[in-house]
Amino acid sequence: MSLLSELLNKFKETFDTAPDVVASSPGRLDFLNTHQDYKGLPVVSVGVNLRTYIAIKIVNGDEVSIVSYNLKEEGSPFQDIFRLSDLKLREGKWFGNYLRAGLIAYREKGIKLPGMYVGILSSVPVGGGLASSAALLVSFLGAVAYALNLSVSRKEIAELAYHAEHDIMGIPCGRLDQYGSAYGKVIRIETRPPYNVEEINFREGVFVVLDSGIKHSTADIHPKRQAEIDEGLRILMRMPEIPLSLKEKLGEHYYEPRWEEITMNEITPFLAKIPKVSAKRIEFTLRMNSSTELALKIMRGLEVSPSEIKNVLPSHFHKEVDIAFKERGKEKILRLIGIIMNYQHELLRDLYDLSLPELEAIRNSALSSGAYGVKLSGAGLGGSLIALTRDRKTAEEVLRRGLSAGAKRGWIVEI
Repeated sequence: MSLLSELLNKFKETFDTAPDVVASSPGRLDFLNTHQDYKGLPVVSVGVNLRTYIAIKIVNGDEVSIVSYNLKEEGSPFQDIFRLSDLKLREGKWFGNYLRAGLIAYREKGIKLPGMYVGILSSVPVGGGLASSAALLVSFLGAVAYALNLSVSRKEIAELAYHAEHDIMGIPCGRLDQYGSAYGKVIRIETRPPYNVEEINFREGVFVVLDSGIKHSTADIHPKRQAEIDEGLRILMRMPEIPLSLKEKLGEHYYEPRWEEITMNEITPFLAKIPKVSAKRIEFTLRMNSSTELALKIMRGLEVSPSEIKNVLPSHFHKEVDIAFKERGKEKILRLIGIIMNYQHELLRDLYDLSLPELEAIRNSALSSGAYGVKLSGAGLGGSLIALTRDRKTAEEVLRRGLSAGAKRGWIVEI
């Protein structure tokens, strides 16, 4: 039975009626330019074939009744009932707060909300690095829009979901998750206004998600890295020897520089004069972004020369680049993207200090099993790794070996 059919059956059993609408949104992979969205740099998301489904029935009155069938199956608290006349977030961590925040976001836009029955069923694993909360919010906001015949675009849904999670719930996220779930496929998301989205026509390879089972907190990691960048930027801005042409592109806070206009050549002489940790974080930002733009060029199907790639990647990747260029078509593209994924993992590990021995053991097993590239996904210091493979057979071996190496859970996903 499909997930959709299962949801429809469960909804009828719970509420003794059929829903008016059903909407769904995919989970997403944090593919390229990880830890860059809060700096205003573009990020690349991959929507995958795991989805969250939301069914809604509009009812008289102002009562909202929500049932999560996943939580019910787990034996956890699974129902949230409240009145719209008393719409507010509950104290502590509560699954219903995501939907409550979504309704608050709609109300702030002047939308008159009716009572409703809501059923949730999802194949997007919670805490697996696939943005389950964004898939929940986006599918719910979309379902409400359909049920109320609201004219809202995918971009508006993504912005509402971001506002609900970031501003109303106070979760320190960027826009990657919400846009990735709202658009699906492979997209390049600009994280400065007007938040343009470019859909990339790329559907090659099979991905494996390997969940280390090590819990991490975005709320702990992001503010620390941001403060480390700020410390270095403040010192740089006060250096009289820095040319005005560079200083005009900098700023005192991590979100102020025009990062995409700054080159390593022009800033390297001054990085030695600031704390080493701050220098590493700034170098990470520049190198991560330049390698992302290179990967996007390859994924768009544009011509890229070996020398162009070698100018971006360090020398220990050059032999692999030469091997990739001996291939043709899909094989060449997947190998090149895999090489850039591996480079970005090294940046996350060595310049952003976000890996752990347990993560490296899982990653090494995936690479030795035939994965082209394996990198951290999400905040780091735990969470998940994503691996790019040629086909499903290879993906199955990567998953098997990853689980043997310490991953607690894993999934094979496609775009």
